[in-house]
Amino acid sequence: MSGMLVFGRTGQVARALQELADVIALDRNAADLADPSSCAAAIKAHRPSAVINAAAYTAVDRAEDDAALAGIINGAAPTAMAQACAALNIPLVHISTDYVFSGTGMQAWAPDDQTCPINEYGRSKLAGEQGIRAAGGCHAILRTSWVFSAHGSNFVKTMLRLSETRTELRVVEDQIGGPTQARAIAAACLRIADQLCADPGKSGTYHFTGAPDVSWCDFARAIFDQTGSTTCVIPLRTQDYPTQAARPLNSRLDCRSTEEIFGLARPDWRRGLADTLKELEIPR
Repeated sequence: MSGMLVFGRTGQVARALQELADVIALDRNAADLADPSSCAAAIKAHRPSAVINAAAYTAVDRAEDDAALAGIINGAAPTAMAQACAALNIPLVHISTDYVFSGTGMQAWAPDDQTCPINEYGRSKLAGEQGIRAAGGCHAILRTSWVFSAHGSNFVKTMLRLSETRTELRVVEDQIGGPTQARAIAAACLRIADQLCADPGKSGTYHFTGAPDVSWCDFARAIFDQTGSTTCVIPLRTQDYPTQAARPLNSRLDCRSTEEIFGLARPDWRRGLADTLKELEIPR
């Protein structure tokens, strides 16, 4: 049996996992999530101590027209992974999303609250969760939100890029959630995987997001405050910023059980943002 196996190599969390631990990270050539059988085969070939799925179809708007592929990558592939892990008695940690909920109300969503995704991306991620549970093996489904890092495409890097040429930016103010640094998610996944190896009874669905909850608008302001940018952020309502896929207004996630079971408190995204900006070498 080898070490920890990670699906994904170049994504934000996958890169952080490789920075934090000696893992075997599989890219698309080694395991194509569009071919779920290749994912199961990789697990059987490596026979790792645990598996972390940090790969996904994340193009939310494009998924509206590409629902079939999103469903395979986010639904069928994690299901195949879970079935292979269950057969070999290997724990699986799977990263999911707040998008499995309807995004209504003001209360933070608890792990056992009723799911009701409002777009194809959310539906594909929910299918993956359901498949993992049905496989019957040891697992942790870890829902998170608003991922950012110094790598890949994310809100922080988009705001920094736009601020280079614009004196003001209109940013949505009525979507609320917890920005979460990819490195914090990766560290949580590693800790959860280790604990599942020792105690499979901790299997279940959990939430892990940065604190405090904030709007996209105020998140943008924090980015510019930390960089000393003079770009002005103007609040915008979701209804005035139409997108192909509907977005949840309430992305708050109740993370208390994650702290109680695994000892993982919500990380302060403001410190994570400072670390990310330092990594990007953004001058203040």
